[in-house]
Amino acid sequence: MDWPGAIEQNRAALLRIVDMLFALIGLDETAVLATLPRCTRNYVLRILRPAESAARRLIVVAARGISVTLRSSTGRKGPQSTSVFLGLDPKTSEAPSSLARTRSVKPATATSAKNFPLLDPFKRFDFPPRRRYARTFPRISIIGVTEPRPIPEIRLPSPGDPLDATRLCRRLSALKAALDDIPGQAKRLARWEAGRDLRRQQPDPKPGRNSPMRPGWPPGYRKRPFHEVDDLLRECHSLAVRALKPDTS
Repeated sequence: MDWPGAIEQNRAALLRIVDMLFALIGLDETAVLATLPRCTRNYVLRILRPAESAARRLIVVAARGISVTLRSSTGRKGPQSTSVFLGLDPKTSEAPSSLARTRSVKPATATSAKNFPLLDPFKRFDFPPRRRYARTFPRISIIGVTEPRPIPEIRLPSPGDPLDATRLCRRLSALKAALDDIPGQAKRLARWEAGRDLRRQQPDPKPGRNSPMRPGWPPGYRKRPFHEVDDLLRECHSLAVRALKPDTS
C-alpha cells in the first residue's frame, strides 16, 4: 500500500475544497469575517464538517508507525503524564451579530494548526424535548379604558440574515493549516497515543478514549453524497480503518 501517495492525493483534493470555501466567502486563510448570510454560512458548514473528518483520518494514516517518547517537564525520560492540546470540539451554533462585514488579520497560522481538533466529537445520545413556542398571547384590556395589546410581528428567518461567522472562519483557518502540516499533526496524534498508553499502564487508569475516531460512521457522513467531499470522506475513512488494523504480516 502506497500510504504517502494516498495521503498526498487526498490532501490535495481537500486543499482544493478548502480553497474553494475561502473563495466562496471572499477571504484568505489569514482573515476572519464577522458575519455571513445564513444561506452561505449553512452551505459552508455542510462541506466543512466532512472535510474536517476527512483531514482527521488523513492524520491518523500519517501517524501510522510513528513512535514518540514522552518527556517530563525536567527533560528526563520517564512515565510522566503529558497533555497534548488537541483542540476543542467545534460548535456550529453562533448568535447573530452586527450587519457589518469586518476583517481582522491574524499574525500567523501556527496557532490555527494547534487548534485543529484531532479527535472526533462524541456522539450525542441525549435528546431533550423539543422547545415549544407559544402561538397565542393574552390581550387583556379594560373596555373603554385601555386598548388591546397589539399583535407582535412574527419574523421568519430568511436566507439573507447575517449570522456570526467568526468561529466558522477560525475552523477554516485551522483546517487549512493542518492540511499544510500533515507531518506535524501526525506527531501531535502520536504524542496523544503515547499518553494514552501511559495512562493505561497506571495502577488505576481512568476511563478515556481508545481511538481518535469514534465508532461507526464519521461526523459529516452522508449516505447520499451531494458534494465531492463526501466521496473523499469515504475514501479517507476506509484508509484510516485499514491503517489502524494490526499488521499481521
